Amino acid sequence: MLVTEQEIHEIRNFVFQLNLMKDSVVVVEGKRDASALKKLGFSGQIIEFHKFGGIVNFADYVARYEKLIILFDRDRKGRYLTGKTIQLLQRRTKIDLSFKRKLTVITKGKIRFVEQLVCYESYLV
Repeated sequence: MLVTEQEIHEIRNFVFQLNLMKDSVVVVEGKRDASALKKLGFSGQIIEFHKFGGIVNFADYVARYEKLIILFDRDRKGRYLTGKTIQLLQRRTKIDLSFKRKLTVITKGKIRFVEQLVCYESYLV
């Protein structure tokens, strides 16, 4: 995949901004997504959706957090999970989708799955 200097700079800034969100927790689908974020330098708390055995258990657990940054994938399943999470939690906690949108803009839609972010790892070291 062709990676531009602009993308590298923006991904670096994306991770920096994500690390500044101290009052938030990032939510991803699985362990490869969490691993990709950590490899890029994310040092905050990550919750993996698939560890909860269902959307209701997940929603009940994450409702205790003040703010959730949702980074589900941009496939059909990820869009479904995003919609369902918003539906179940909209009155219980704040949900931030801005980072998901930023990722789409930065990568110009090339990255559909969070785990694909590892392709930027060698450029950020």
